[in-house]
Amino acid sequence: MLTHFLQAHKKIKPYICQTPLIPSMPLTEFTAQSIYLKCEMMQPTGAFKLRGAANKLLSLTAEQKQKGVVAVSTGNHGCAVAYMAQTLGIKAHIYVSNNVPQNKLDNIRRYGGKVVIVGNSQDEAEVSAQEAISSKGLTMIHPFDDDQVIKGQGTIALELFSQLDNINSIVVPLSGGGLIGGIAACAKMIKPDIKIIGVSMKEGAAMYQSLKQGMPVAVTEIQSLADSLQGGIGLENRYTFALAKQFVDEVVLVDELQILKAMRYMLLNHRFLLEGAAVVGIAAIQNNLLRLPAGNCAVILSGNNVQVDILDKIMADRLQQTDKALEKGQVVLS
Repeated sequence: MLTHFLQAHKKIKPYICQTPLIPSMPLTEFTAQSIYLKCEMMQPTGAFKLRGAANKLLSLTAEQKQKGVVAVSTGNHGCAVAYMAQTLGIKAHIYVSNNVPQNKLDNIRRYGGKVVIVGNSQDEAEVSAQEAISSKGLTMIHPFDDDQVIKGQGTIALELFSQLDNINSIVVPLSGGGLIGGIAACAKMIKPDIKIIGVSMKEGAAMYQSLKQGMPVAVTEIQSLADSLQGGIGLENRYTFALAKQFVDEVVLVDELQILKAMRYMLLNHRFLLEGAAVVGIAAIQNNLLRLPAGNCAVILSGNNVQVDILDKIMADRLQQTDKALEKGQVVLS
């Protein structure tokens, strides 16, 4: 029910930002559509994940808060749980794999979370987290497959419709499905004919493969610029697979070069330094992969927690392009 999303937004409002929705003139010119950017990277932890984490943690009992919480994360969820737990005076244990970038580990620790590194995948980290839950009585704050987390992420849709009267499509980064599930369920209660498009990376896209197979399936995690989209959806998935199956109209995939070019594009054209997962929607638009209905399209920019070495790669590639252009006597403007 829409009231559940409204209640979630009221609950988390003191702890989050209502992020800007801004028009993108470069993308609007490119597509001949009206493209708007929902800037979730402007949340205090640099990603949308704070919404779901806040709604879940604020829903805990006094006993659960006293014992502490545990989260399994590819980075941004861990940061959000640690930040919100610190705000509420709750101990947070964040389980991650060896694939999580150092900058995100540093942020989790900065926000007061205890980092536990286990294995080479999110699934392996989750096994250890479940053991801690059993032995210490901690409460799991799931990164996506949790009703309260999903409702928190869905508050983005409420803000979108309050910021722009007529939205005909929303493009959303797709991983475990908490973000797109919440946005899609909420948005279609407001406007049933709105088109919801998910975008993920080509290798290791768990929800895409699960939808294709008609059931949750396991995938092998592959290193990606879109590291925040890595991880499975859980073979015992309770919520997000069903939500994606019911409400998501289309899913497309982008490759690593397309992601890198989209990161560079957003830096040069909007001065936004975004992580790979945040620009998959931009990459899909740039490469004409989307069948957008006429009218306004909102693209979710999910986070800005970029590794320094990735930034170096973006700028190194850009400098190489500039050098080649200068050798030919060209003036580089974008």
